[in-house]
Amino acid sequence: MEILQSAFMQRALIAAVLVGITAPAIGIYLVQRRQALMGDGIGHVAMTGVGLGFLMSANPVWMATAVSVLGAVVMELIRWYGHTRGDIALAMLFYGGMAGGVLLINLSDAGSNANLMSYLFGSLSTVSDSDVTAICVLAAFVVLVTVGLRRQLFAVSQDEEFARVTGLPVRVVNLLVAVTAAITVTVAMRVVGLLLVSALMVVPVAAAQQITRSFKVTFVLSVVIGIGVTLSGTVTSYYQDVPPGATIVLMAIGVFIALTVLAAPLGRRRARAQEAAEAAEAVCTLQVPGARESADDVKV
Repeated sequence: MEILQSAFMQRALIAAVLVGITAPAIGIYLVQRRQALMGDGIGHVAMTGVGLGFLMSANPVWMATAVSVLGAVVMELIRWYGHTRGDIALAMLFYGGMAGGVLLINLSDAGSNANLMSYLFGSLSTVSDSDVTAICVLAAFVVLVTVGLRRQLFAVSQDEEFARVTGLPVRVVNLLVAVTAAITVTVAMRVVGLLLVSALMVVPVAAAQQITRSFKVTFVLSVVIGIGVTLSGTVTSYYQDVPPGATIVLMAIGVFIALTVLAAPLGRRRARAQEAAEAAEAVCTLQVPGARESADDVKV
């Protein structure tokens, strides 16, 4: 295939697959915790890391990782201790991170609108070999955390108080989620862009939830959707010369709409099946005197 003969597209496709896996993998926990916009805030902070990378002639991905992880830790501390002023502190952190990044990029020798746009909205041609290496290492960490600690992460995401009673280190787990989300942002920024990465964390998960009921199935389907839209968006971007980040996000939203439409008849079918089962149970209860009482005795 023509697309696979280009070295930069090979790198872009590898990065796209890793982004498609990692973004929904951590996004499902953020959705469960009602922190869907956390990735957006971390993306603002990561911009300062990108600017520092350019200014210090260091790899922007690694520098953005360090700054975004620090920002995620600060965000968690604000969430724990911020109380009524927490939202103001977070707003200052987010917008200060974005402003600092723009300023540092323009002060550096590599500062230009093209460099800035490639990090804000993604760019296929700028994914280098060192970027792919960094993305692979960081993606491995995200998958290890989100899959290896899925039971603990799920418990804390569902009910922090219950998880604390069972002996789980809730604050440590919350901090780990924040750090993993920060790393995911830096994994995705070369393909999707810092301003759109939050959508890729949330939209595939929301789309999967339209037709699934269990956490495990939702996790798997959201990752499948993530890989599908990142690959499709990257290929479309190559042939149509359109921004990859915007294309990927719009495709994800398209999948969400399609599954939402599909979920309506499936929901009605499930409702009819449940009504039929309840009617059959009622008939059996009437035909067998004392069946209800016996069943209650067994439950007790």
